[in-house]
Amino acid sequence: MKITNYIKRHKKKTIFIIVLLIFYAFCLPSQLFTKPTSTVITSSNNELLGALIAEDGQWRFPHRDSVPKKFKTCLIQFEDEHFYMHPGFNPVSIFKALKQNLQAGSVKRGGSTITQQVIRLSRDNRPRTYFEKVKELILATRLEFRASKEKIITYWSSNAPFGGNVVGLDAASWRYYNRQASDLSWAESATLAVLPNAPNLIYPGRNQHRLLVKRNRLLKKLLNKNIIDSITYELSVLEELPQKPYPLPQITPHLLQKINKKIKENL
Repeated sequence: MKITNYIKRHKKKTIFIIVLLIFYAFCLPSQLFTKPTSTVITSSNNELLGALIAEDGQWRFPHRDSVPKKFKTCLIQFEDEHFYMHPGFNPVSIFKALKQNLQAGSVKRGGSTITQQVIRLSRDNRPRTYFEKVKELILATRLEFRASKEKIITYWSSNAPFGGNVVGLDAASWRYYNRQASDLSWAESATLAVLPNAPNLIYPGRNQHRLLVKRNRLLKKLLNKNIIDSITYELSVLEELPQKPYPLPQITPHLLQKINKKIKENL
């Protein structure tokens, strides 16, 4: 009865709230990422046999269903250590970023969570204005209702830029380390976790010192949090950075072309 009486007394306000809720429910596209992916064939034990670049010229492997534990740990510790606790945005990080940006007079720090970064990636990295940040925040909370935390991690790992025309963890793992992501070491996982933070500025073959500093800082954090032990840390910081991309395996080129043709015919 109380709710009914409130609606009768505040019809306009009630209608406004209902419209907002409807808008919120449908504000997120049903499919976040629609860009073409590479044609990839693997063996029964998941070894890469061959791949063709996507139609837009990017090495973007099909979206993955899960993320290797080492990389996921590195990513969360570097980008969003409260990932499993927030509803899509982190008020503390936003406040710190806002304070720093106001002091600098420009956008120097984003304060974005992994969920917000997924939204930004799905919207083709639009200009980092405050209005756009508000939209990202709203869409991020909506994504948290729709998808699990693990699914959100897979969205990020499949669509983050890793420098040049390399998109997503799988393509980056093969291009920079010539192996699948599940076989990466802690140092290799840490390197790939920090790359999307500034993919056009630091990537294998360019600004090696800055990349090394970022990687080793992350490894030190893993050590301080007892995620890795001291021996693993000491060995990891000694690992060299990748210098240039590897060519992707082309073990079965004829089969690859045949599969790619069938895929195009079925589109």
